[in-house]
Amino acid sequence: MAQITTADITKLRQLTGAGMMDCKNALTESEGDVNLAIELIRKKGQAVSMKRADRLTTQGLVVAEISPNGKDAAIIALSCETDFVAKTDGFIELSKIIAQKALETKPSNIDALKLINVNNLTIQDMIMDKVAAIGERIDVTYYEYISAEHVFSYIHQGSKIGTLVGFNKMVTNQQIGKDVAMQIAAMSPIAIDKDDISKEMVEKEIEIGKEQARAEGKPEAILEKIALGKLNKFYNESTLLNQEFVKDNKMTVRQYIQTDDKELSITVFKRCSITV
Repeated sequence: MAQITTADITKLRQLTGAGMMDCKNALTESEGDVNLAIELIRKKGQAVSMKRADRLTTQGLVVAEISPNGKDAAIIALSCETDFVAKTDGFIELSKIIAQKALETKPSNIDALKLINVNNLTIQDMIMDKVAAIGERIDVTYYEYISAEHVFSYIHQGSKIGTLVGFNKMVTNQQIGKDVAMQIAAMSPIAIDKDDISKEMVEKEIEIGKEQARAEGKPEAILEKIALGKLNKFYNESTLLNQEFVKDNKMTVRQYIQTDDKELSITVFKRCSITV
């Protein structure tokens, strides 16, 4: 039987982040084979993850990364079970690595993101190592990549909500980009403008408006008119450019962004929120 030294255990712990006893047991079982020990630790992480599959990952971190030229960005959510874990250095470091790799490689979805290689480990392997080390379910629960002429991000205090917003041209007044990214976090728009709302959703809102008016005893002849009025309110509350600007409700977001440049508009946005 191979002799397991403290140096061996320390090396394995540095490679996987697993606890001392977990590393010792894995090395003992693998008879000192480090690669096999790493595989055993990952299998333990998978077992823990499967065992805790019904546990809610309602904590974690949202991280956004923007390219140096300001034209590309990625946003991810790395979720876990407890706020304690979300605040640990190892979890914070892992979330930043995942976001940076997402920006660099532009994967098509979360599954592709997990297959990205980082120093001979896939992101999924890194997550399993962390699961094995802490005994808590961890997963990437959100990922989006955007590209625009000028991109801004906003991460709300506590890193539970994050946004990206892209503009059609360079934004000379940086505060505008920051304010709009914050607006998205605060007001949760579902689309940029009225035309971006699907026909199905519009029809649904009209029917809801009619039913509400009917329940209030309004005459059948005016239900359509009332419903259309409610639809306009829905547009103003739910579409970014038509929302009241949170810092000055005397103007809409569209009016605000055009105070500096009449041709400035928004081309894309993303909003990520970890349930708490």
